[in-house]
Formats: sequence, C-alpha cells, structure tokens
Amino acid sequence: MSDDLETDERPGRGRLVAAVAAGLGVVALLAVMTVGLLNQERGNSIQRAVEANERPQSPDFELPALVGGGSIEEGGSVRLSELRGTPIVLNFWASWCVPCRTEAPVLERLWSRYRDRGLLVLGVNVQDLTGNAKQFDEEFGLSYPSVRDGDDSTMRDFEVTGVPETFVIDRQGRVAALRVGPVTAEEQLVEAIEAVL
Repeated sequence: MSDDLETDERPGRGRLVAAVAAGLGVVALLAVMTVGLLNQERGNSIQRAVEANERPQSPDFELPALVGGGSIEEGGSVRLSELRGTPIVLNFWASWCVPCRTEAPVLERLWSRYRDRGLLVLGVNVQDLTGNAKQFDEEFGLSYPSVRDGDDSTMRDFEVTGVPETFVIDRQGRVAALRVGPVTAEEQLVEAIEAVL
C-alpha cells in the first residue's frame, strides 16, 4: 500500500515542479523584457535630443585610464569635465564585441587624422575583463586612450543600450552627435567631428 502512495505522489510532485519552473521562466522572461524596454526608452533620451538638433550636456565621469594615449597616462584618472575645451569622440566598447573589432581601426585612423587639430578619441571599456581589454588594444595597435568603466555606471549615465556606441562631444561638453552601432567608415563621423573642431 505504501508503494501505491509513493507512486501516486511522484507524478503530482513532478507536475508541481514543472509548473513552478514554467512560472519562474515566465517571470524571468518578463523581467528581461521589462529591463530591455526600460533601457531602450532611457537609452533613447540622448538620441532623441540629438536628433532634435539639441546638444544635451554629457554626463560627467571619473574613471581610471586603462590604456594611455596623448596626454592621458595609463593608470591615471580621467575626469570628463576636466577635458572641457577639447572636442571628443567617446566610444563605448568591449573586447568580446565583434563589431568593435571592425570599428577599432577606423577610430585609430580618425585619431591619427584629427589629433593634431585637438580632437581626443577616448574609449570607454565596459562589461569586460581588464586583461582582455588590454590584449584587444595591443592586437589592434591602438594609440588613443581608453578608460575602464568597471561597474557600468558611466554606460548607464550615457544611456548606452549596447556596444559599440559613439558620442561626439563638443568643446562645451555637450553631445553633438551619437552613433548607435559600429563606425565602419571614417566618413560616418567626419561631418560631426568637423562641426565640433
């Protein structure tokens, strides 16, 4: 008789476990979708302002220099507000990001082309391991500096929805242009860069 009870309970327990697992799966899916929608909406506010020909003030940050370049020394600290007066191409990237691999040589060419005219190309490494980020930098022979956003707070402040994303910041620290996705050709940023030089 006890064998019959055990047999009767097991199928019920299995159905309960399956129902709980399915319910948790639905809750997790809804949570991911909600976060995605919130990030997408939040991520569009700077983009909407730029598209409306406004120049929103860029968020400030202070981050450690992952890789030095120009006047920025590796291991030092970089505060964006202290770079006022310098036009900046600010690029959010990660070593695991495939489009970032296509984009890195283009950004290096823009840095070489415009650095003597005062432009700073500054990478912001996110969601990455420091060693992988430095290896990426060496692999592509990048000479422009990068900072490390270890807790993704700067990524959130700039409302970045994914990598790569690139911001062109004018001499007053305002966002003049924004490119979501990879920069695959210099011409995609030349007009915005010329406008802030």
